[in-house]
Amino acid sequence: MHKLPTLKSVKNFDSVAILTSGGDSPGMNPAIRALTRAAFNSGISHVYGINRGYSGLINNDIQKMTSRSVTNIVQRGGTVLKSARCLEFKEPNVRQDAAKILRDRGIEALFVIGGDGSMTGAHLFTEETGIPVIGLPGTIDNDIPGSDDTIGFDTAVNTALEAIDKIRDTAQSHERLFLVEVMGRNSGFIATQVGIACGAEMVVVPEYDFDLRELCLTLAQRRATGQGSSGIIVVAEGKDPGLTNRIAYQLEEQGQNPRICILGHIQRGGSPSGHDRMLASCLGASAVSYLLAGYNDIMVGVNQGSIVDIPLRRVITETKSLNRHLFDITTLLHK
Repeated sequence: MHKLPTLKSVKNFDSVAILTSGGDSPGMNPAIRALTRAAFNSGISHVYGINRGYSGLINNDIQKMTSRSVTNIVQRGGTVLKSARCLEFKEPNVRQDAAKILRDRGIEALFVIGGDGSMTGAHLFTEETGIPVIGLPGTIDNDIPGSDDTIGFDTAVNTALEAIDKIRDTAQSHERLFLVEVMGRNSGFIATQVGIACGAEMVVVPEYDFDLRELCLTLAQRRATGQGSSGIIVVAEGKDPGLTNRIAYQLEEQGQNPRICILGHIQRGGSPSGHDRMLASCLGASAVSYLLAGYNDIMVGVNQGSIVDIPLRRVITETKSLNRHLFDITTLLHK
């Protein structure tokens, strides 16, 4: 259970808007629901949903939200507001045009659910226009600085685990080695947690080097002692396209016959886990409280179980590090 902040309302808002931006993540809908209902129940008269993220904002694709319009979305994956990437929003004049659209509609503040690119847009927007913005970390990658957790990460891990458990069945039947590529962009958070939880023989992440020769030696020893030669190597997609294929080629040169399975966008879909529904609901409700307490240019996140505020400038300038001690468990447990 997350510890919620105790905040005193010092400001009044009549109209606010919500958008989801960048890659979708399971739990965005519970966040939209929480923001909408918390806003209405905190005295805000009008809540608007902006379709397709910043792209919808600059194209004035905005709809009115009601408590009823967010009924029965808490269990749904994806985002009912749709999402998109918007390169045009990088231009200062486009952000000024977007601010005019909000002001013309009487919208006084904006909630942004998304990853680091979305938070960059949010920071620049409020810095240049003065319209208050509160961010919520919505990404399966869990790579947002300042927050221990992000909306969608837990569901993505569980989705990958479910797939790998099935892959391991066939791997054992045929005594094969499988390379399973998971998402994570430039970070290894998904790969590390999935690797530990599925009992992977090796985990490859962008943050740390790996030793294929050691793996091949381990597999050979297992084969020699009658333990079989099947196994799972979890590979984070990382900065290096084609890494999984190159690892497979190197393994073939070492006498292995690996198979490749790229999980891809299945990790973004599906009904959000109970954890992600709770996280999204707590962050959404807290985001409204922070806005009414006079906060601006922040993202709400989680630190050691408590809901906290993180300056957006910190979010977009720092890099979240993978816990080395946690990653070392992947090596400790596979031997």
